[in-house]
Amino acid sequence: MTVQELINKAKEAKKHAYAPYSNFAVGAAVETESGRVYTGCNVENSSFGLSMCAERIAIFKAVSEGETKFRRIAIVADTKRPVSPCGACRQVMAEFGDFEVILSNENGDIEKTSVEKLLPGSFDLRRDKS
Repeated sequence: MTVQELINKAKEAKKHAYAPYSNFAVGAAVETESGRVYTGCNVENSSFGLSMCAERIAIFKAVSEGETKFRRIAIVADTKRPVSPCGACRQVMAEFGDFEVILSNENGDIEKTSVEKLLPGSFDLRRDKS
């Protein structure tokens, strides 16, 4: 799958966002080592703490299907510059290792980075416990 194809899947997922409070729709598509792609969109709730980001939904869908090894994730929103994931999403990504993160927007701007660059020194109970 090309980078643009993964971004397009994230754009499609964004169309399903439920964001009546912020009006900030986000889409994500995560590609696993097996080649499967899982998508997610943000889902808001009037009790804001119960809302969920697109990135975490995509990753949780993959994990719920037995996938825990990721090649890359693409994230898209209607922003001036490529959208960046929140801290909670960065920590969730870090749980599954250092993989490519593709940040994009509806203008077609693309920035490639990695989980490690987005969250250096992330909390890792497996690593930090020993």
